[in-house]
Amino acid sequence: MHDHSAHADAGPGALALFVLAAAVIGVTLYVAAATRLRRRGDAWPWWRDAGLAAGAGAVVAPAFVSLPGGPFTSHMASHLLVGMIGPLSIVLGRPVTLLLRSMPAGRVRTGLLTALHSRPAELLTVPVVGAVLDMGGLWVLYRTSLFAAMHDSRVVSAVVHLHVFAAGMLFTFAICRLDPLRRRYGFPHLAVVLLAAGAAHAVLAKMLYAHPPPGTMFESSDLQAGAQLMYYGGDAVGVAIAVVLAVRWYGEAGRARSRTERILDRAG
Repeated sequence: MHDHSAHADAGPGALALFVLAAAVIGVTLYVAAATRLRRRGDAWPWWRDAGLAAGAGAVVAPAFVSLPGGPFTSHMASHLLVGMIGPLSIVLGRPVTLLLRSMPAGRVRTGLLTALHSRPAELLTVPVVGAVLDMGGLWVLYRTSLFAAMHDSRVVSAVVHLHVFAAGMLFTFAICRLDPLRRRYGFPHLAVVLLAAGAAHAVLAKMLYAHPPPGTMFESSDLQAGAQLMYYGGDAVGVAIAVVLAVRWYGEAGRARSRTERILDRAG
């Protein structure tokens, strides 16, 4: 059994440098595309740039900054930043929409749209699939020996960190659906999947409050603080995603109502 009470959970150095390089390149390309869009007279809100940059910062921060609290609490803060807060901020920046709008019409743009609307992309962005990959991955991480194994192997640790981010991105992207996707889902469907995922996250946090991941030992105060951070932090991000859904639904309902009114006016 591993005692993790004496040291903090830290990602491997190679992974940290990779994440930093990817974040810097991604933000630079995003800002360049947004600038090009504005220079040609198209509207692109500045808060989207800020959101994407903040999301990239949230993903990079745990690799370079010592987060407060004991080892389990700091690990859970990293989980929230990399797997929930960062992905939501990045998705709010609507990077795929920006890429499509900034690209000239041609084969590359058509190819990207074709890939977005392909059957594999449609399957990956099914809300339930995103929820299972995200929440299911967390249950495997914290209720099996995987959490202990990631502290003994840099390769396992790198794979786990990348999965947490990728699964968080996929789930948030599939639920918010701010970028152009092939299939549309109604607000009730998305809300139910979001609630179910939130419930799975909350139940896991409650289990961790009393039972640490198998093969590990943490001080009870650290374990409980980390579990509480997971519980309340997950709820907060879930509420934020719900607000995004509600705003999108309200906007779409308003536009549909306006179209109906215009049709009725012309018919009258």
